[in-house]
Amino acid sequence: MELANESHTTPEVRLGRHIRALRTQRGLSLRGLSEKVTGYSYSYLGRVELGKQRASDALVEALDDYFGTGGVLADIHGLSHDFHVATYSRDFIRREKDAIRIQVFTSSLIPGLLQTSGYAHAAFLAGMPRIPAQGVGALVATRIDRQGIFEREDPPYYWAIMDEAALRRPTTDKQVMSDQLAHTLRIAERPYVTVQVVPFAAGLHTMLGGSLTLLTMKDGGTVGLVESFDGADTVEEPRRLADLAQRFDLVQSHALSEKESLGLIRECLKEYGSDIDF
Repeated sequence: MELANESHTTPEVRLGRHIRALRTQRGLSLRGLSEKVTGYSYSYLGRVELGKQRASDALVEALDDYFGTGGVLADIHGLSHDFHVATYSRDFIRREKDAIRIQVFTSSLIPGLLQTSGYAHAAFLAGMPRIPAQGVGALVATRIDRQGIFEREDPPYYWAIMDEAALRRPTTDKQVMSDQLAHTLRIAERPYVTVQVVPFAAGLHTMLGGSLTLLTMKDGGTVGLVESFDGADTVEEPRRLADLAQRFDLVQSHALSEKESLGLIRECLKEYGSDIDF
């Protein structure tokens, strides 16, 4: 299906135009499409068609199936994902979807795959102050979409280690931070998730000032991503990967046990005024 004047549109708008064209070809109103593809309101479908809201992966899959488009909509949706992910990390995030183990260390923020939408929004605003509101919303949606890997039939083993600073550094709204820590505790209950904290009492350590992600793939290979405040470096060279793995092991040796770590998170949660009992 060829639509005119697409070269300067965002992937969201492009996807919306394709959906609208397919819908009108079937002679369906938005309400009619909502009835055919159950579980999605006509108002939500309307926002997707206008490119004002990013479509969920599940909706795109349902529409591809209903219209018999053989994955065309999913391909456009994939471009939408790429559009809102920094160039340096696009290939890495594609690999993340197929990883069987994910090891993460962060020194000042809650790891991305554990973030709530409210916390992610606050983090993007702080780190990218000049980005327009619509751009922040799209980045948040992309980050939350990535968390769908935890809902796979065979989710990856996820091991997150964070510095205590990530827990103690508040967002502007204390409720956002409270919700974030409560969410972290809920995710940590899953059998394939391990969360640990490096306490301030551990002093200086080998991973201060940066963040690291290591992906283990099905073939046994490993790929790393080292991030700083203004960019990131994908690592595949064996010698560097060995050094990064050793750094992860060293920082893990400074971390509290899983039980102690969750206890510290609960302590911080109470300090943010929450009365939720975990």
